[in-house]
Amino acid sequence: MPAPKRLLALAVAAPLLLAACTTDGGGGSDGGDGGSGGGGTSAGGDLSFSVITHGSAGDAFWDVVQNGAEQAGEDLGIDVDYQSDGDPQRQAQLIDAAVNSQADGIVVSMANPDALQESIEGAVAAGIPVITINSGGERSAEFGAIGHVGQDEAIAGRGAGQQLAESGATNVLCVVHEAGNIGLEQRCAGASEGLGAEVTPLQVDVNDLPGAQSAIASQLQGDAAIDAVLTLNSAVAAVAVEAATDAGSDAQVATFDLNADVISGIQAGDIAFAVDQQQYEQGYLPVVMLKLYAQNLNTVGGGQPVLTGPGIVDADNVDEIADLASAGTR
Repeated sequence: MPAPKRLLALAVAAPLLLAACTTDGGGGSDGGDGGSGGGGTSAGGDLSFSVITHGSAGDAFWDVVQNGAEQAGEDLGIDVDYQSDGDPQRQAQLIDAAVNSQADGIVVSMANPDALQESIEGAVAAGIPVITINSGGERSAEFGAIGHVGQDEAIAGRGAGQQLAESGATNVLCVVHEAGNIGLEQRCAGASEGLGAEVTPLQVDVNDLPGAQSAIASQLQGDAAIDAVLTLNSAVAAVAVEAATDAGSDAQVATFDLNADVISGIQAGDIAFAVDQQQYEQGYLPVVMLKLYAQNLNTVGGGQPVLTGPGIVDADNVDEIADLASAGTR
């Protein structure tokens, strides 16, 4: 395979952290009244942020997001309460609870923006600054959030499609693991653009990996022309490799996101590449951004998302990434 085109993420971590650390931990002398949210906390006021995502407990991707958020809290002396729930209605309730507890800031992923709109707008109306992460960035400002941190899923999808095209793929199966997640739909659509041909979507359930493996194998057996499988989740990638073996297919497997199995798969040559959105930053950076806003009314991004990806991890750089991933930061 030709060397991949590196898609560079926006490098903001160092300047953000530097700015945060050069601000006194208790807030600026010209801060506000120290109440919840609203920006400008008074000197000596403690900060407490709620991070509410749509991930599931024990999910390798979201565990890294949680690691980032909690490490930022530890580094900056901020109380970070991380909670997650894959049910959008329950996620909305968690946002409402954070408002009722007078959190100083809220970080929320928006896989289902419509289900969360009322709760997010309620937080903003209560004077609590909100930063969205991961999904739903195109509606973040509409809901009143002060910023979004994540990867542009359409751009990432195009990058994956281009990478597959460079490797000679022409007929790609795009495996969607979570129904109703707008970001996953954007990935497949972007992959079609990058590939220069429509990908074939396949819906599976990430909570039923044996079923996902069976569905992928069935699709490969039914269409021998499929020469690549693009999964949108690291856990699904591993079963896609097994599915190709089950089906006797030579289709290459590529994926979004990293876990130990994906890294091992790339090292073994079973997985061509992974699109890495550096989810640790999606946990870490919003905590820094909320602190800057609370103490100095700073915002980051100028109305545009702060991009954490995409980047490509393949045989050329996987060994460098492996140790970081095992430490829970990639």
